[in-house]
Amino acid sequence: MFSAVRRLLFMLPPERAHDLTFGSLDQLFRLGGGRLFPARVEAPQSLMGLEFANAVGLSAGLDKNGDHIRSLAGLGFGFIELGTVTPVAQPGNPAPRVFRLPAHQALINRLGFNNEGLAALIRHLEDAAPEVDVPIGVNIGKNRDTPLERATDDYLACLEAVHGLADYVVVNLSSPNTPGLRSLQAGENLTGLVQILRERADALNATTGRRVPLVVKIAPDLDDDALRWLVDALLAAGVDGLTATNTTVDHSAVAGARHAAETGGLSGSPLRQRATEVIATVRAHAGPELPIIGVGGIMTGEDAVEKIQAGANLVQVYTGLIYKGPALIRNAARAIRDAEPGA
Repeated sequence: MFSAVRRLLFMLPPERAHDLTFGSLDQLFRLGGGRLFPARVEAPQSLMGLEFANAVGLSAGLDKNGDHIRSLAGLGFGFIELGTVTPVAQPGNPAPRVFRLPAHQALINRLGFNNEGLAALIRHLEDAAPEVDVPIGVNIGKNRDTPLERATDDYLACLEAVHGLADYVVVNLSSPNTPGLRSLQAGENLTGLVQILRERADALNATTGRRVPLVVKIAPDLDDDALRWLVDALLAAGVDGLTATNTTVDHSAVAGARHAAETGGLSGSPLRQRATEVIATVRAHAGPELPIIGVGGIMTGEDAVEKIQAGANLVQVYTGLIYKGPALIRNAARAIRDAEPGA
């Protein structure tokens, strides 16, 4: 069934197909109140002081503004991540900026943090979050026109604005589509920024009596030495978890394919192996306690289990959802549940 729908959707430009799909999903949810959707796989997971309905979440990027919270929760996710949100609205990069590579089950995007800004996201969260029974994370970034030396201001503004509504906050330093952003993953840029965010998060937690975990999303394009340095720096700063990984700027796995030379981050099947390697390296270096959310190239239940076995505690999907449809959520959640010792 989904393969026929996908063929029709793939006749449309990617962003138009996205809008049509989720507009239809919202209508279906409103008509049936969620009763028309398959039951969620219940496989509870406790992590970072939160209770996740199952180990499979929605990655940031699909619902940047929180427009589809209710219907996405109805698809059976164990948690949902919104964003990336920036302090003020911005259009992102010019279209076309999303490219399908169907033979590789991949996407290349250079969206550039297009979003409606904090005010819109908060409005949507306030409206929908009380009706949703899974954790909602918010992925935060800086505006394109904010100088790197003032990036901390943008991240602080986002953290302070969403703290009262988000169940966890993800600091996105690893998108390849905002000029200079990845430089914040290195040296004093990283340590200074994350320490300031950690201190502010602790103060907000103390003031509100509500502990909101602080997670950092990392790139797959670091060599192992840089990756281990990054993990050490983030552990020293006291982050609550890592998300591994963002999209990759290495397009060698799709060389020769139509659109392979487009600028942007590559996601989907070609990212699977490298993302899993990064997870394994982080787990081996950080030890057993650091929470890791694994994302990158999950197309099957077996791919999801691979991420867990490499060291992830939870996983997220995005490109796999586009190619495989919502059945991927249940398949992955069941596979992880059934692969657990004693299952």
